[in-house]
Amino acid sequence: MPLTTKTSDVGKVENVPLRVVVADMLRKAIVNGRMKPGTPIIEMALAEQLNVSRAPVREAIQILENDGLIETVAYKGKRVKPLTAREVEELYSLREQLEAFAIKRVIASGADVSSLQVHCDAMLAAAAADDFDALTDADEGFHRTLVQLADHSLLLVQWETLFLRIRQIMALRNAANGDLKQVAFNHVPIIAALQNKDLDAALEVIGQHSRSAAEINLALFDQ
Repeated sequence: MPLTTKTSDVGKVENVPLRVVVADMLRKAIVNGRMKPGTPIIEMALAEQLNVSRAPVREAIQILENDGLIETVAYKGKRVKPLTAREVEELYSLREQLEAFAIKRVIASGADVSSLQVHCDAMLAAAAADDFDALTDADEGFHRTLVQLADHSLLLVQWETLFLRIRQIMALRNAANGDLKQVAFNHVPIIAALQNKDLDAALEVIGQHSRSAAEINLALFDQ
C-alpha cells in the first residue's frame, strides 16, 4: 500500500527575509552578551563575517536601532548601545515592581506554578553542561512565565517592552557571576515561596533576586 500524507501533516516552508535573519542573529549576540555594550558596528565587517551583502546588514542594523539595542554616535558611526548605571537601576527597579505585582496575582489566584520548575530544571541542566546560552534562555523563560502566570495582559505588554534590555543585563550579570549553578539555584526559593503561598517571603526573594541581578560592574564592558 503506497504511503500517503495529508497536506495538513506537512509543515510550512518559512520564507524569512534575509534582513530578519541577520537581525535575529545580531540581536541574540547582543542580548546574550557576546556583543558587549559599546561594541562598534561595522557594516562591511559584519557582511563579510556573515557572508551576505551589505544591504540586509544595513536593514538589520536599522531594526536593532528601533529595538533600542544599537545607536548612532555623531562622527563615529554605530555601536551597541552602552549601559549606564542609571539605566540599569531604572530597568531593574521597574522589573522588581512588575514581578512583585505578578507574584501578588499568582498567589491570590492560586495559579499552578509547576511550569516555573521546568525552567529551573532547564537552568540546572544548562549549568551542568556549561551551556551559557541555554541557561540565559531558561532564565528569561522563568521570569517570562512568572509574568504570564499573573494572567494580566497589560503587565505582559510592559514586560515585553523591557525584556530585550533586561535580558542583555541578565546575560552580562550571569557571565560576570562565573558560577552558573548558583544562577540556577537562585530561582529555587522563588518557587518554594510561591508553592507555600507565602507572599512576604516571595516578595522578599524576588526583591533580592532583582537587586542582585542589577549589581553589574559597567566598567567591565567599556570599549
